[in-house]
Amino acid sequence: MSKMEVKTSLLDNMIGVGDMVLLEPLAEESFLENLKKRFDHNEIYTYIGSVVISVNPYRSLPIYSPEKVEEYRNRNFYELSPHIFSLADEAYRSLRDQDKDQCILITGESGAGKTEASKLVMSYVAAVCGKGAEVNQVKEQLLQSNPVLEAFGNAKTVRNDNSSRFGKYMDIEFDFKGDPLGGVISNYLLEKSRVVKQPRGERNFHVFYQLLSGAPDDMLKKLNLERDFSKYNYLGLDSATVNGVDDAANFRTVRNAMQIVGFMDDETQSVLEVVSAVLKLGNIEFKPESRVNGLDESRVKDKNELKEICELIGIEQTVLERAFSFRTVEAKQEKVSTTLNVAQAYYARDALAKNLYSRLFSWLVNRINESIKAQTKTRKKVMGVLDIYGFEIFEVGHIVFEQFIINYCNEKLQQIFIELTLREEQEEYIREGIEWTHIDYFNNAIICDLIENNTNGILAMLDEECLRPGTVSDETFLEKLNQICAGHEHFESRMSKNSKFLNDHTLPHNCFRIQHYAGKVLYRVEGFVDKNNDLLYRDLSQAMWKASHNLVKSLFPDGNPTKINLKRPPTAGFQFKASVATLMKNLLTKNPNYIRCIKPNDKKAAHIFTDSLVCHQVRYLGLMENVRVRRAGYAFRQTYEPCLERYKMLCKQTWPHWRGPAREGVEVLLKDLQIPREEYSYGRSKIFIRNPRTLFHLEDQRKQRLQDLAALIQKIYRGWKCRTRFLLMKRSQITVAAWYRRYAQQKKYQRIKSSAIVVQSYIRGWKARRELKRLKEEARRKHAVAVIWAYWLGLKVRRDYRKFFRANAGKKIYEFTIQRIMQKYFLELKNKMPSMSPIDKTWPARPYLFLEATHTELRRIFHLWRCKKYRDLFTEQKKAIYDEKLEASEMFKDKKALYPSSVGQPFQGDYLEISKNPKYQKLSTLVEEKIILADIVNKINRANGKATPRIFLLTKNSFLLADQKSGQIKSSVPLSDLTSASMSAQTDGFFAVRVKEGTPAAAKGDFLLSSDRLIEIVTKLYRTCLSSTKEKINIEISDEFLVQFKQDKVCVKFVQGSPKNGSVAACKRKNNRLLEVAVPSP
Repeated sequence: MSKMEVKTSLLDNMIGVGDMVLLEPLAEESFLENLKKRFDHNEIYTYIGSVVISVNPYRSLPIYSPEKVEEYRNRNFYELSPHIFSLADEAYRSLRDQDKDQCILITGESGAGKTEASKLVMSYVAAVCGKGAEVNQVKEQLLQSNPVLEAFGNAKTVRNDNSSRFGKYMDIEFDFKGDPLGGVISNYLLEKSRVVKQPRGERNFHVFYQLLSGAPDDMLKKLNLERDFSKYNYLGLDSATVNGVDDAANFRTVRNAMQIVGFMDDETQSVLEVVSAVLKLGNIEFKPESRVNGLDESRVKDKNELKEICELIGIEQTVLERAFSFRTVEAKQEKVSTTLNVAQAYYARDALAKNLYSRLFSWLVNRINESIKAQTKTRKKVMGVLDIYGFEIFEVGHIVFEQFIINYCNEKLQQIFIELTLREEQEEYIREGIEWTHIDYFNNAIICDLIENNTNGILAMLDEECLRPGTVSDETFLEKLNQICAGHEHFESRMSKNSKFLNDHTLPHNCFRIQHYAGKVLYRVEGFVDKNNDLLYRDLSQAMWKASHNLVKSLFPDGNPTKINLKRPPTAGFQFKASVATLMKNLLTKNPNYIRCIKPNDKKAAHIFTDSLVCHQVRYLGLMENVRVRRAGYAFRQTYEPCLERYKMLCKQTWPHWRGPAREGVEVLLKDLQIPREEYSYGRSKIFIRNPRTLFHLEDQRKQRLQDLAALIQKIYRGWKCRTRFLLMKRSQITVAAWYRRYAQQKKYQRIKSSAIVVQSYIRGWKARRELKRLKEEARRKHAVAVIWAYWLGLKVRRDYRKFFRANAGKKIYEFTIQRIMQKYFLELKNKMPSMSPIDKTWPARPYLFLEATHTELRRIFHLWRCKKYRDLFTEQKKAIYDEKLEASEMFKDKKALYPSSVGQPFQGDYLEISKNPKYQKLSTLVEEKIILADIVNKINRANGKATPRIFLLTKNSFLLADQKSGQIKSSVPLSDLTSASMSAQTDGFFAVRVKEGTPAAAKGDFLLSSDRLIEIVTKLYRTCLSSTKEKINIEISDEFLVQFKQDKVCVKFVQGSPKNGSVAACKRKNNRLLEVAVPSP
């Protein structure tokens, strides 16, 4: 359909038949053919009246975008193509506007897309309801409950990579405006047997794989888990990984969803600890032991796994070990303890794992309900969404008890579906004032009674067999069924009294068959009694209750010794029957909406439609029965206004506009079309059409009429277009002619004008050339006169000065020439003078050879003048700095490799700001003289070569070493007692200060120091000594020198190497007479 085309009815541009009620002829083959045709064109939704059939496409389709949501919002159910959004919108508007509680029942077999359908319904409702921070939070919590429940309740099966292994019913509660307030979730029949065993090609519940794949390493270590799936017996290895499923990313999604829903961090941790305990329970193995009395008992093989489980859930190891080995039976006041053999111990282990996981799942549902429940107590509107397993027919050998329970639930849903559908039909007929006629249909109440009858029902007999004393087995249960149900028309068994099944080889001896509404299903009784009992030994429940783990303890209230109930717990069948009864009662109070999900193929692949598989599902979903019920009365009904709007072009009286009431217009229309009266009936607000052929006849006439109208519109449009084009061309011709005449006159005028200009230019040129010729002639004459006059004056002057010119002409010419050359030289030199920088050595080139001496002298004078100008800019402080730099250059240039790096660094002297820094206030008071230099140096210890930081102070008369932290003066040496300073020629900062022998300072020996500012320190020390003592100290630069330490002389040797600390020179004592300094290679 093009973007400009607007769809106003289900019947527009219909692929196949959008509503199966209109299918003609109605047969199973045509039903399947219509589904396949729509599926091939990506139309996965089809109606049966108000029921939506959804075929799983196994791929993403662009039909769930926000634009689609807006397209279906507030639209009539039959106004657009069939879509799940249409059903969701109808249910939501009925709830909001008509105050009717709604329920949406989603059924279908595993892999048919039930879970995705429920998500789409919830996402649509969330998109169209109100906004606001609080409302958005409620919507987010409702939507985020899905990932949590899917992780713990879904698993990969051979039919579906994300199969729900439990039934879910969610009541979403709304306020009077239609904004969500909260919700309540109910779960049904979790397939807990999957925890301990999975069929080939299937996986355990998602959460186990997500935890091992996505949990951080520290979390796994805390839970005593490893990432390797093969380490755990409860995880099947043949399908541990699923293509297209990222378990690690899903684990992060689940944790985030739990946080959004309202789980605290400690609650999440507790849940993961319980999951870890269940996973590790499968690794516990038992070995047989024989007692003295001859009874067999079991013992745990490897107690390390048992110990880790006990640490996780906080239970004493001996308590759990005894619970696996013994069973206590209580009867009135007596207690009997019996040992468990290996098979019984494995049964107890698996029963504990299943019960622990099942109770954890129920706790999760209750915890989510606490978070998402409505906080207000005002009356609420409710929309229920039921996502539950569909009717299943497996081969003999599959899990049969669960299959039996699932099919019982679907029988009840079919019963309520037929009942509510008929009731809805009847209510609409009464509301519209149309006579209700009885509809024949198959009532499956007899099948429900066969299963749930309190006296003779299969579930009642199963419970009776479980409670009966004596030997109880699946065979005794089958015998009882054969005795009581043999005469039932929907029950078949080879061992029953009915002789017609004695030779039926399709019916094994250990099986019975029930004829359900969807077909016959064969059940094998193996496991019925055991799974219905669902026993957990009281010793295990009491052991779990003793756990210090709060969550585990809360899961087993029946283990409390003070609340021991000797009554047998209710069976699984009884509990499920009660849950189904509650569910049915709840559904009967609401307006039902149905979504029937169909799986197109078993390969989970797109574009494949397997007729036999779909036919099988159509049968057991009862879709043909549904269509027959809907068609038993009137197949199609529509309100008068849209009906008249759609078909008004078929009658001249109603086209193009009908001025009266819509019903009268429809009556006139149908009478004019001569449709038989028995084919339709008039309701109060709707027209009812009995046969789909009548509707299709109307549609065919409408299509033909639309073609005729289109041709008429085209004719009128073409005439209008031709007339409009002719008038436009006429106006265009007049406009073009006017513009052409104007253009022609303009061109003619421009030609005349250009000709006049050419004539004028030629005349002006002739006049100008004539005037130029006259002026040139006059100028030549004046020039000739001037030349003659100049020659005449020259002749006269030469005659008058001839006697003088001959004697002095050469000298005067020479002086004049030299004067002009010198003048030119000085002017050029002025323009080419170099900069005022004393270090600029450039000078203009000499132009003449005879000016060599002058050129050199001028360069010398300019340089001296430039240096004087530069010196005049110096302050006294700057002069002193340059004097120090000059002194340093004389002492260290080309001698000490560290010198070049110090040239660009100014000598600051007092780096520590002793007088200003409060840290050195005490030291400042001890030093009375002016401080010339203050810096941190490293004093080298002669014993080990290690450095100790010291404050180096230089004053006018002495130098001092003080402690860096305390400020205490360690050494004070007068400058007059110094003799020399020694250092290496390399890039290190080590230097030695020698003291005169016999002086008080010589008692401690010489000083071996290290500093990055060696050049500045030694320079200032040299200058200060010279200034105060008038004597120079010797500066020795050598890679090997002697230092006096008290009574011993030690050699300091500098070598190039690789110090441990990288690029810094390091000192190390080699022996009593040698200190070696390793200097990094340049």
